[in-house]
Amino acid sequence: MKHVLLKKHLASSEEERNLRHEIERSKTAIDAARNHFEQVVDPTLIDCYIYELNAAQLRYQFLLRRFKSREV
Repeated sequence: MKHVLLKKHLASSEEERNLRHEIERSKTAIDAARNHFEQVVDPTLIDCYIYELNAAQLRYQFLLRRFKSREV
């Protein structure tokens, strides 16, 4: 029984680490898209970075909700 609980805890810890890593990657993607958006003047690239920024923000929100739901 102890072995099963330990195995579940390790899997849970690994999933938490993965979620934390993905959240950090999403933050980096948001920052990169924001920086690119602020530096471009071409209308097509402006649209591109708006979509990229929105996608990165949505992914970040999704991962954050998922992480928070694990804490409950």
